[in-house]
Amino acid sequence: MSKKEEDYEDELRSLQIGLVHYQQWAMAEGDKAIVVLEGRDGAGKDGAIARIRQHMAPRNTRVVALPKPSDRDRTEWWFQRYVEHLPAAGEFVLFNRSWYNRAGVEVVMRFSTHREQEDFLRDAPTFEQMLTEANIRIVKFWLDISKTEQAKRLDERRSDPVKALKVSEMDDIAQKKWKDYSRARDKMLIRTHTAYAPWTIVHTDSKKKARLAIIQHILHTFAPADIRAGVPGPDHDVLYKFEEAALTDGRLEH
Repeated sequence: MSKKEEDYEDELRSLQIGLVHYQQWAMAEGDKAIVVLEGRDGAGKDGAIARIRQHMAPRNTRVVALPKPSDRDRTEWWFQRYVEHLPAAGEFVLFNRSWYNRAGVEVVMRFSTHREQEDFLRDAPTFEQMLTEANIRIVKFWLDISKTEQAKRLDERRSDPVKALKVSEMDDIAQKKWKDYSRARDKMLIRTHTAYAPWTIVHTDSKKKARLAIIQHILHTFAPADIRAGVPGPDHDVLYKFEEAALTDGRLEH
């Protein structure tokens, strides 16, 4: 293992210990927390989630990655099937994609109507405000990846047998409809970025830097002062709070 890899593993372990300390506190205090991870295919959601939950308590940590809606699901209120997965006291829930499917893939692939998509963009901030008023804390990450890096990772999926389960019919569409996804993302960020549930952007072309920054941000947002005191802040070239200027100044991939 190279010195660079050793440094990464050491820093990751230190941050994971911070997560364990945070969860011990959260379980004692009844803290309720949600982490939403959104992003293009190949942006690194699975890898980030694996490092976050690796040493956390299985009974108090859940990953929610829902399949496509059934015929019955499609007749329900859009947020309904997500509500049952919200945290109780002392629980930490990671949404590997979330209710924001309606603002992303459903827009690009026309899996829902324009009216349904507009209703979602109007209602999502209200839904999230209700969650925060119920003392559920929320962190929302948009994992941003370059088109070149996405193509590389999607190709690796096809050629690596251990990644076969990640291969999807949507992979080719991700590149072909790159600009459509960009437009959907931009609209989503503008319409659903709020003071109580802001979006945080993470550049993920470097998976390791992104993972460290994500955990640092989680600890600085959720952990009490004595736990986060020794945690370095994330690299602002990797992670930053969304602002509309990022749509035009080159910080977000188009």
